[in-house]
Amino acid sequence: MTLPTTTGWPTGTMRAAAVAAPHVSKILDLPIPAPAPGEVLVQPLRVGLCGTDLELLHGTASYVRDGRAPYPLVFGHEWVGRVVAVAPDAERGTGARLRAGDRVVGHTMISCGDCRACHRGRRNECAALREVGLYGQQGAAAQYLRMPARALSVVPEDVQDAEAMLVEPAVTVLEGLERVRCAPGDRVLVIGTGTIGLLAVQLTARMAGAVDVVGVEDNGLATARRMGARHAFLPGEAPAGHYDVVVEASGAAPAFHDALRCTGVGGRIAAVGVATEPVDGVHIGELVLRGVTVHGIRHGLDQYDRVLKLFQDKALTAEGMIADVLPLERVSDAFALLQDAGRTAPKVALDPSAP
Repeated sequence: MTLPTTTGWPTGTMRAAAVAAPHVSKILDLPIPAPAPGEVLVQPLRVGLCGTDLELLHGTASYVRDGRAPYPLVFGHEWVGRVVAVAPDAERGTGARLRAGDRVVGHTMISCGDCRACHRGRRNECAALREVGLYGQQGAAAQYLRMPARALSVVPEDVQDAEAMLVEPAVTVLEGLERVRCAPGDRVLVIGTGTIGLLAVQLTARMAGAVDVVGVEDNGLATARRMGARHAFLPGEAPAGHYDVVVEASGAAPAFHDALRCTGVGGRIAAVGVATEPVDGVHIGELVLRGVTVHGIRHGLDQYDRVLKLFQDKALTAEGMIADVLPLERVSDAFALLQDAGRTAPKVALDPSAP
């Protein structure tokens, strides 16, 4: 039951989807987070599920293995929601621009603001980092989520919920393309046709003008072609040594070999997909003698507002990206669909606001 307080901050309990144990997801009744200094309460509207959430479900995620993510874990790090209440001190500080009713996207990484990395402007390297829905911060697969006001970006009115939900993966893609200095005239290859890969195809088609794609699923390859990819290849088919920029977006360990094989002399690789296995047989001499640079892209914490503007300007689209949106109570079905290689689109979402 939810009871309004005099400040507009609800009290009582809420429903939340959680991974209760390896391979077990369930709905929990939890207390609504209480007001806290500098924080706001948000009602999530859409929560995107991704491969990291599957790793949490299977118990293979590094956060689970190293003890940072104990069960039960309320997941959900890709989301859009609506502000319900703002703590009074947040109104006086960093949350002065936030009001009840604002739509917002949340930053996955929440930095402390006090450590050496934060003071150097490298917030994604924060020594006391928390990540929403992963460790140290409740995820968005719930009726309510309490967030620091400083870790929210306001969504423009003409950006749809489906688009705003994709901002989180898109910020990492944009960060990767900036790190490899993707520019007009570059020949670009994107490996992977999941959410990150399709976002990378859209952005590189705009930034470089020429992008090819490697994938394993017909639906993903066809969608990539519609989004601007000139040629679609199966693994091992793309021309060797041909590309100035390669975006490895699949997270499959063997795909790094294909990335290295396809990168030309002086080329740059943005490793965006997170491989959970070692990449065996990589010859460092190839990197050295061909002058290939590899950038590991941790996140794009400073790119949220820029990506929202890209969606607002229709430089990015959610069309063809979302297989289905299911209510919170069907979390098990959502995970099952996410594991279905034959689904029509890469992204599966939950709607915690559905009755």
